[in-house]
Amino acid sequence: MPQAHHPLKRAHRLSTAGVLILFAISTQGQPVPITVMDQFSIRNVSSPDVSPDGEWVAYTVTETLFEKQTTRSRVWMSSIDGRHHLPMTIADADASDPKFSPDGRYLTFLSARGGDGKTQVWAMSRLGGEADPLTRVKQGVSEYAWSPDGTRLLLTIRDATAQDGDEPRPFVIDRQQFKRDYVGYLDRRRSHLYVMAIGDTTLKRLTHGDFDNNEAVWSPDGTRIAFVSNRSANPDATIDSNIWIVDAGKGEQVAGLVQVTTNPGTDTQPAWSPDGRSIAYVTSIQPELFWYATSHLAVSEAKSNSPARILTQEIDRNVNQPSFSADGRNIRFIVEDAGRTHLARINPTGRTMERIVSGDVTINGYSAHPDLVVTLTGSFQSPDELHVVQSNRSRQLTHHNRGFLERIEMPAFEEIRFPSADGTTIHGFLIKPNGYREGVRYPTLLWIHGGPVAQYEHSYMFTPHLFAANGYAVLLINPRGSSVYGQAFSQILFADWGNKDYEDVMAGVSVAIDRGFADPGRLGVGGWSYGGILTNYVITKTNRFKGAVSGASETLMRSNYGHDHYQLYWEKELGLPWETPENWERLSSFNHVAKIETPTLWIGGAADWNVPIIGSEQMYQAMKRLGRETLLVVYPGEHHGIERPSFQKDMVERYLHWFDRHVKQSK
Repeated sequence: MPQAHHPLKRAHRLSTAGVLILFAISTQGQPVPITVMDQFSIRNVSSPDVSPDGEWVAYTVTETLFEKQTTRSRVWMSSIDGRHHLPMTIADADASDPKFSPDGRYLTFLSARGGDGKTQVWAMSRLGGEADPLTRVKQGVSEYAWSPDGTRLLLTIRDATAQDGDEPRPFVIDRQQFKRDYVGYLDRRRSHLYVMAIGDTTLKRLTHGDFDNNEAVWSPDGTRIAFVSNRSANPDATIDSNIWIVDAGKGEQVAGLVQVTTNPGTDTQPAWSPDGRSIAYVTSIQPELFWYATSHLAVSEAKSNSPARILTQEIDRNVNQPSFSADGRNIRFIVEDAGRTHLARINPTGRTMERIVSGDVTINGYSAHPDLVVTLTGSFQSPDELHVVQSNRSRQLTHHNRGFLERIEMPAFEEIRFPSADGTTIHGFLIKPNGYREGVRYPTLLWIHGGPVAQYEHSYMFTPHLFAANGYAVLLINPRGSSVYGQAFSQILFADWGNKDYEDVMAGVSVAIDRGFADPGRLGVGGWSYGGILTNYVITKTNRFKGAVSGASETLMRSNYGHDHYQLYWEKELGLPWETPENWERLSSFNHVAKIETPTLWIGGAADWNVPIIGSEQMYQAMKRLGRETLLVVYPGEHHGIERPSFQKDMVERYLHWFDRHVKQSK
């Protein structure tokens, strides 16, 4: 299932200027096809932060420790010239969210290394050495930010509770939104903002009330703080988050709050202009469409009830992570577009836009300095690494996955575009099996992405690569509902799942057969989350597939109301289940389970409250009762994403075994 996106509007010209990224991977020796265990060799690079002098960048590197059945994240620091790459934190404790102090002398990060299991802000000299805790908050710290003058920390802290401790207590529920995956049952503890002077652990509380407050950022002069909060009469009943401002010295109870935006949809990710007069943010003005609506870049003056200037409506693509340039003349942001994610910039008037980084890449984050930008950039053939963009040129800075890439044989792939049943152009990727030979038809897997408001893009994806290494052609299609072709393309799926998106993915299968890649007698289908949901629609509508894998999928929709964490979104899309049961039943693939002849593996996490395992259990039970070939695999303690390394290994091995048995050997 998706996380919410957002929409808006403004005219501008689109420029094609920018940096084109090209990747060249050197090889030593004979590369070999990827294996199941190779997923644990991939290092995840994230969270770049450029030093104030522009000479260094701090970031995190996460590795899997398979023998210990865990992962470990460490803070690293690399010189911008690429000569030095230094691990800064110890190897036996997680560290995240690195930030340089404003004077550049210190490096701070979040870590729960103190022995009590609570996350605190730690600091160390930029030159290295031991780290010391800056905070000693009983319940731990969620987010933090340095004040511009380096004298204070802005902290986001969730309220403490008397229920903290080892003694189990009953959950007492009185909220409309009462549960969330990975969090559990929700009580009245809220996230609030605090300020702490460096060297003094005394906290000054800034926000109050029965509201969550997050995404807080300092104004350039350090006197105000902008943040995001839903302060509706019942925040659980709306998605009406707005941008607010609180006085950094006096706080809400003394000075009150300034409500900058009044849009009934979501306003998030505030970023101050250098002069402190304006705030850029990501906005959606159609709350009735929630994640189907396009998210746009907007600017408002930093004052009460300021009208929004919406800058990116004309391009009709989702944006995120806005930030002003040092001179205030441009706003940077990340934009999705047709299987790619680029870094762009636009004038605050919305008149011109250009792509700073373009090409067949995915930009997943960045950190800016007046003289350069460091991007977190990946491609189909490379996991994310840091790149330095300077003077309209880009170069790769880190190579944490070099060893992995040099020994792995990459499958060939190509982008495909084709008409669906009604003539709509659909885009996707075809991955060819390792050792592909022209004119040979291969067993082919239709592997469907989650969301549905998401996209397959030019980024590294382990599972499809593993399928290709095991002799499969793989189809990665962006059907309608995907987020990369505008709001109308996504919105057509509203309350109509398994219709146009089904037509689109099946058209992709026909193209692969017509072009001689796919063996029509050896087809498989699968996916996770919405990928599993659409798989269910596929196998209840056609028997063309010889094997299916449905991961974390919903099937009997009304059984999820009050059981998953989407109650508000269900109500917006399908109505109340006792008032409009026909809407819920129409989307329920369970009602057509008797039509399934495809051997199907149902799989998911036992603790998943995003897409609960109950859907897989219901489909498995029905197929078993009908005498169909099926299997149910449930991972104990796991949520929507399977995190335990041994379970990750088991999961992809089961994918391969199921498809090998039912698809590859079906003739």
